[in-house]
Amino acid sequence: MIQNLIRKIQETKAPICVGLDPMINYIPDALLRRSYREFGENLEGVADAVWNFNKEIIDHTYDLVPAYKPQIAMYEQFGIEGLKVYEKTVRYCQEKDRIVIGDAKRGDIGSTSAAYATAHLGRLKVRGRTYKAFHTEFVTVNPYLGTDGVKPFVDVCKAEDAGIFVLVKTSNPSSGEFQDRLIDGRPLYEEVARKVVEWGSDCKDGRYSNVGAVVGATYPEIFVTMRKLMPDTYFLVPGYGAQGGTAKDLKACFNEDGLGAVVNSSRGIIAAYRQEKYERFGAEHFAEASRQAVIDMAADINSVL
Repeated sequence: MIQNLIRKIQETKAPICVGLDPMINYIPDALLRRSYREFGENLEGVADAVWNFNKEIIDHTYDLVPAYKPQIAMYEQFGIEGLKVYEKTVRYCQEKDRIVIGDAKRGDIGSTSAAYATAHLGRLKVRGRTYKAFHTEFVTVNPYLGTDGVKPFVDVCKAEDAGIFVLVKTSNPSSGEFQDRLIDGRPLYEEVARKVVEWGSDCKDGRYSNVGAVVGATYPEIFVTMRKLMPDTYFLVPGYGAQGGTAKDLKACFNEDGLGAVVNSSRGIIAAYRQEKYERFGAEHFAEASRQAVIDMAADINSVL
């Protein structure tokens, strides 16, 4: 599966992932009013507005980017109606021939972990018939429970030619409370990085493994170390733009061939129309603003590769 992502990155010349993380205050009032008139001022109405918001952004950007990353919590907050929109969004991205990274950060043990893996990456057999649930190409995984929590995902990756991105060093300010703690003189995130290589050693797809790593753009000082520890691991890099990460910071994430990482931006793209830089588009043309934000981000990243 990682080769599919690489191929689309090369086709678009944009190592970019658009984070589809809609909040109510990101959605223009006109979209909300239209959905409320049809479905009411309730969870169903909000979910419909989210769907229309996502669809417009996808329609205006899919030819520019290889992948989308919907954060499932942003849909779960609207209950079952929100999860329906999550599934609908995943399917729509796939109809546009784009890769979907389900940002679910799942992690448990035994049958629970296997169930998460089946839900997001695999297939379920019911009386001789096979069904897919969310069936994204990739999903993010929390490794805190160790191999017991990750192996079920790796097993499904092998069976389905799917992939995972394991949290190694996240972009949030308090990540260091645990991830930077020294274990035998080394930060914990380095130990996780070594396990990522181990978990992915027999899950290769060409040079790179289908077991990738989440490495935040807000800590560029560790990129050189991360790349040395994980030379054949693809990085999913959050934290660009709104969280402070810059293109210059990202250079060490990539290998000499310009591959090795896909950079995520969420509100910096989907809520671009609210930024001073793109305010000329206005709320009415929010999707056009998102398109321009993608173009600018791609130019920015490619300028340092």
